[in-house]
Amino acid sequence: MNRMLALLDKELADLRQNPALFVPAALTGVVSILLPFFVAIVIPAAAGERLSDSSDFRVALEIYRSQPGLAGLDPEGAIQAWIFQQFLVLLVLTPVAGAMSVAASSVVGEKQARTLEPLLATPITTLELLGAKILGSLAPAVALTLACFALYLGGVVLFAQPGVFRALLAPSSLAIVFILGPLAALAALQLAVCASSRANDARSAQQIGAIIVLPIAALLVVQLTGSFRLTGPVIAATALALAVANGALLRLGIALFDRESILTRS
Repeated sequence: MNRMLALLDKELADLRQNPALFVPAALTGVVSILLPFFVAIVIPAAAGERLSDSSDFRVALEIYRSQPGLAGLDPEGAIQAWIFQQFLVLLVLTPVAGAMSVAASSVVGEKQARTLEPLLATPITTLELLGAKILGSLAPAVALTLACFALYLGGVVLFAQPGVFRALLAPSSLAIVFILGPLAALAALQLAVCASSRANDARSAQQIGAIIVLPIAALLVVQLTGSFRLTGPVIAATALALAVANGALLRLGIALFDRESILTRS
């Protein structure tokens, strides 16, 4: 544990010296925050029409009038609550983008800088090495998610109808951001670590980790069409599947992280 913590401290120190790695994640967070405000606040105000005047949002009204704590919202507030809750899925992309960029650069960057060989010559095990690199990528990504969610919630409090913010504090909403988000980010960064142990450039590793982005984008689309809802059981099943996948990816990463092969490829 001491060796792992020492390596984790080194990973975080390296990240502080290269904050540009988080630029893609920061841009993703900004887009994820602003997009639902354009849909729910800016566009209706610019068009001079209320969302509740459109027949396309009748499903949202029916959903939110049946939810405890949100039944008192007026039609406009109910539709805003539906939009802001559906777009929470986009916030999951923030830790995924951050984790991928950091994890892919961690191994490949050390290989290119030729600082990995002395590390591999120490008694540290592959599990300790990967664990430190994974935590070193995941912790900043989760911190960025917390910051983005706080900004998102604050924006809803300031600009949306009174009471709409309660939709973001529902158990299902918090589970999407703070359970599915980190688990998806963990899967993405482990894919990036697996790829970077065999690749010699960070971009190739990031492209493999981007596999996680596709189902997240598809999930947002099917939610907005009203054909699918992230209910409590669905979120629990998805979290379980991601946890199992992460366990399998960790075993795969250990198997692929061949010290001799990495030294040779370096």
